[in-house]
Amino acid sequence: MLDLNFVRENLPLVEEKLRQRGMDPAAVLKDFREVDTERRSAITEAETAKAQRNKASEEIAKLKKAGQDANAAMAQTKELRERISTLEKSATDLDARLREILAGIPNLPQASVPVGHSADDNVEARRWGTAPKFDFAPKPHWDLGPELGVLDLERAVKLTGSRFAVYWDLGAKLERALMNFMLDLHTRQHGYTEVLPPFLVNSESMYGTGQLPKFGADLFRVPHGDKDLWLIPTAEVPVTNLYRDEVLDQARLPISLTAYTPCFRSEAGSYGKDVRGIIRQHQFQKVELVKFTRPEQSNDEHEKLTHDAEEVLQKLGLHYRVMTLCTGDMGASSAKTYDIEVWLPGQQLYREISSCSNFEAYQARRANIRYRPEGKNKTEFIHTLNGSGLAIGRTWVAIVENYQQADGSVVIPEALRPYIGAERITKKSF
Repeated sequence: MLDLNFVRENLPLVEEKLRQRGMDPAAVLKDFREVDTERRSAITEAETAKAQRNKASEEIAKLKKAGQDANAAMAQTKELRERISTLEKSATDLDARLREILAGIPNLPQASVPVGHSADDNVEARRWGTAPKFDFAPKPHWDLGPELGVLDLERAVKLTGSRFAVYWDLGAKLERALMNFMLDLHTRQHGYTEVLPPFLVNSESMYGTGQLPKFGADLFRVPHGDKDLWLIPTAEVPVTNLYRDEVLDQARLPISLTAYTPCFRSEAGSYGKDVRGIIRQHQFQKVELVKFTRPEQSNDEHEKLTHDAEEVLQKLGLHYRVMTLCTGDMGASSAKTYDIEVWLPGQQLYREISSCSNFEAYQARRANIRYRPEGKNKTEFIHTLNGSGLAIGRTWVAIVENYQQADGSVVIPEALRPYIGAERITKKSF
């Protein structure tokens, strides 16, 4: 969420940034200006009426002390009380309307973000490694996995439905090995603290990171008593909300946390998209990186977080590129985003495997996460960042497709062999 005073005082800038995102400012801002004006007018009138009431109360006391008739002044006080109540209710209703409008305004892209309308306008920042060369036609993972007996999509449909997967034997071990490998790398070498959060969260948590109210259709809702719980779409939600409604000491910053969780997404808007294999699933596993920083250090920490995620692919020997997302392709909460895209030879394309974003104070304002700058009494909103480090299922896909051999087997990268206890995945039946 953006600051009310900032929006009010910089409305032309906000409108221009919305246009850069490909949005109609009138549709997003709605009647912001009118509601803001009416709200401030109601507050001012209420304060004026309170001053008049206080003055009238003093006059009543004087009249009664002097033994004079105070009925007229008392009638005036009653009218003022009723007017104050009406004005305060109006201000409260207008404030709720204003917050509703503010909650629907996306974050403003940083000046360094390329202006564009779609993924076609994203800008490549760098590449690492080279794509493997094959003397045979490489297969996609949706053929390789079932042929090797490590990926079972048919039984997953029987168990649950489409967009779910069952992993067998070394396929399951590869998934678990990637989890442990990523967590070990981030905690032992990159300085993150591991946390294991709940996989169900309340609506306040979803609101805090921006999933609600706008993206409710993309979530799995779990009715629970008189309130709703939600299956998390990413560990970003519970980990960021760990500090909701808290004030952090500046000396602790930056705080860097990492978490493994399953993630659940309804993919409501992706009908017919990526239906083959395990690229777009209702349930998938991910290791997340989350940072809490002072405003002046968030851009540097954003670069560091992105490189931390990249190092996972480097240690696995997987070719990738980093793309700076344009204004029209960023998520609503982000001020700047890098997508890390891994090369998949079986599909002959790059596929996003991590999205690393700086949200600045956007999430912190929604979740009320603050810190107290040294030497100051007033608190300020913290900056939050997050990125996948990495999406485990897509890393699984990248390994299977990039390390496939002519005989149909898959070589396991050296970095993972201690976790799996094997050097190669060969065909088995289960």
